[in-house]
Amino acid sequence: MNQLPNVDALSISLDDLLQLRAPSVYLVRVEGDSMQGAGIFSGDLLIVDRQVQAQHGHIIIAAVNGEPLCKRLSLEHGQIVLRPENKKYPARYIIEGDSFEVWGVVSHSVRSH
Repeated sequence: MNQLPNVDALSISLDDLLQLRAPSVYLVRVEGDSMQGAGIFSGDLLIVDRQVQAQHGHIIIAAVNGEPLCKRLSLEHGQIVLRPENKKYPARYIIEGDSFEVWGVVSHSVRSH
């Protein structure tokens, strides 16, 4: 019969590994399938950092006209475009009159099995 290794030797702090103790970090649960191509699925927990400056290519949590969403940030010819990672959904262009606020940059995802 196989014995399990000594648990003490395998102890890992997820708080330390994922920097969950940082005051700028929070968790959000995903609803929907618009980010499947990035490996983010409905029900996953995302670890989001408010202190990271959002840049082109980052996956972000944002609000557009008060609606929260998770998309890939794209800066195209001076225009902000929020792109899903699922071809079923169109890109969301931020246009004049839209309220747009970045709530943080996604650093990790956690999935239950």
